[in-house]
Amino acid sequence: MSKGGTVAASPLSGRVISGEEAKPHSWPWQASLQFAYAYDPDFFQHMCGGSLISAKWVMTAGHCIVDIPGRFAVILGEHDLEKKGNEYLRHVQLIITHPDWNPSFLENGNDIALLRLAQPAYATPDIEIATLPPFNQILPNGYPCYITGWGLTEPFGLPSPTLQQALLPVVDYATCSSPQWWSGLVTKNMVCAGSDGVMSACQGDSGGPLNCQNDAGRWVVHGIVSFGPVSCVMEKHPTVFTRVSAYINWIYQTMEQNAGN
Repeated sequence: MSKGGTVAASPLSGRVISGEEAKPHSWPWQASLQFAYAYDPDFFQHMCGGSLISAKWVMTAGHCIVDIPGRFAVILGEHDLEKKGNEYLRHVQLIITHPDWNPSFLENGNDIALLRLAQPAYATPDIEIATLPPFNQILPNGYPCYITGWGLTEPFGLPSPTLQQALLPVVDYATCSSPQWWSGLVTKNMVCAGSDGVMSACQGDSGGPLNCQNDAGRWVVHGIVSFGPVSCVMEKHPTVFTRVSAYINWIYQTMEQNAGN
C-alpha cells in the first residue's frame, strides 16, 4: 500500500462536538478501534479511533488500551457504524504502548500505542495509509486542522454512527500551558487544538487523528486525541493531542523491530 494524504475532505461549511458529518471515506486512514468482551467474543463495539500508518500497523492512544479480558479489532474503510458497506475487519495481533506511558499520570504524556494487525490491510478506494509529519515539526498558532471521529456529538450525549469532522485551529504551547488554560497539564510533546468552547473531541474520539494540510496540499496526521475537559467543551481548555512528530523515531523503530512475519 502506498501512503495517502491526497484524498481527504474538502473543508465543508458546516460530531465530534458541534462538527459535521464527514464526506464518506474522505479520511481514508481513519480507523475504528473496537473491542469484544469475553462474554461475547464475536461482537465488537467501537471504543476509540486510530490511524492506519502502514499495511500492518494502526496508531492510537495508549489510554485506549484496556487491561480487561477481551479482544481488539480494527475496522478500516468505515463511515457508518450501523450500516454494512465495503469496510473490513482486521484482528489485532500485537499491542505496544510507549514505554513511558503511565495511565495514572495522563499529564506525563506519551499517550500513544501501536497495534500490529494479524493480516495486512489492503488498499481500496476507501482505505489509504496516513502521512506522518517529519520529526519534531511544530505547527504555528492558529494553524487549521481537522479532528475526525465517532465520539459523542454533545457532552454526555450519544455517539455518532457516522464519522464526524470539526475544524480545530492549533493553540501553541505557550498559550495552552498558560495558567488560565491547561497550565502544567500539557507538555511540549502534546499539541492543543480548538479553544472556542464550541467544537472539540469527546468520549469515543480518543486515539483518532488530528489532520492538518501541508503546503503541498497533502493531509498529515499531526495528533492523536488524548484528553480534554470532562464536559468535552470548555473555553480556553482545548482538546489535547499526543504530538505525533515528537514520536516519529519511536514509531518507525517500533514497527521495524516488531515486523513479525
